[in-house]
Amino acid sequence: MHWIAASLLSALFLGAYELCTKHAVRENAVMPVLFFSTLTGAAVWFVLLGGQVIHPGWLPVSLVTDPLTLMQHLQLALKSGIVAASWVFTYFAVKHLPLSLGSPIRATSPLLTLFGAVLILGERPTLLETLGVMTTIASFIGLSFAGSREGVHFLRNKWVGFLLCGTFLGAVSGLYDKYLLGRQHFSVPTLQAWFSVYLLVFFLPFAIGWKQRWWPRKEFHWRWSIPLIALSLLVSDYIYFGALRNPHSLVSVVMSLRRGSTLVGFAGGLLFFGEQNGWRKLPAVIGILIGIALTVLG
Repeated sequence: MHWIAASLLSALFLGAYELCTKHAVRENAVMPVLFFSTLTGAAVWFVLLGGQVIHPGWLPVSLVTDPLTLMQHLQLALKSGIVAASWVFTYFAVKHLPLSLGSPIRATSPLLTLFGAVLILGERPTLLETLGVMTTIASFIGLSFAGSREGVHFLRNKWVGFLLCGTFLGAVSGLYDKYLLGRQHFSVPTLQAWFSVYLLVFFLPFAIGWKQRWWPRKEFHWRWSIPLIALSLLVSDYIYFGALRNPHSLVSVVMSLRRGSTLVGFAGGLLFFGEQNGWRKLPAVIGILIGIALTVLG
């Protein structure tokens, strides 16, 4: 599959992931949601890793993991640590913000990735890409005005700050993905398998702390959207990692296309969660997507 088509398909499953996340954390304890969704993803890879050891050759090549050195394990553990921190910020923000507002904010991550790709990976933006960045920033400002009508003031709302922190860490993770897949030559299943396992390791202490009431916390309610978070993300990430591993792919473009998930999240927030003021936010959302499109065309 061409890396651009793969990026768009990944965006579809990422949008489903965002909808499942919102459903799972609404009026629910966040840490158990994180733990059980992560456990689902890790369990899938535990089965595949175990099967690979017990019956070598039974898996298709696309799911076979490679043996790793200690340093390579540490590199993947670092990837999991970055994502774990990003998810903690993001999940709390998604819980408290309308999805029709939060999803477009998260769509600005390609801008951060583009800056990082220029500074770190040596990618050079064209005139259209620069115009796309400016369009996205202007649309983001417009979205802040629409959000203020719902009582969400971007400069004073801590959950917007949480979401921006999570988005920044997500952009860092995207750059690191390109480094691991493009320069360190990790295979897609190897990266995804051990990334999923180490994520579970990071969230286990938080799950224990929640269970032991080490801090004031809300009650947890099981919802079937929790395992669906992991399953939709597994599919999205597998396709996304494959796109990044293509030597011709640009991380800034892949991340921009992947944030097309904004359309799914925005529409789902209005249709499934009854969020208000959709028409007021729509011009800003379209502006963000135009900015992303200009970045891609550049």
